[in-house]
Amino acid sequence: MRLKPLLTALLVLIVPAPAWAYMGPGLGMGAVMTSLGVIGAILLGLFSILWYPAKRLIRRIGRRNARR
Repeated sequence: MRLKPLLTALLVLIVPAPAWAYMGPGLGMGAVMTSLGVIGAILLGLFSILWYPAKRLIRRIGRRNARR
């Protein structure tokens, strides 16, 4: 007898119900822009990490050529 309410509660939690929610153009564009912003931030971070050693190498080569 105690098993029936537990099974009913478990079944209600497991079976998804449709939300019938409206996702308008504002929310869709916001999601796209957020995704592009995250990707852009990651790429900019990688570029900045790689640019500093490259800049030092370019300066070092330039100084070496200026001495000759």
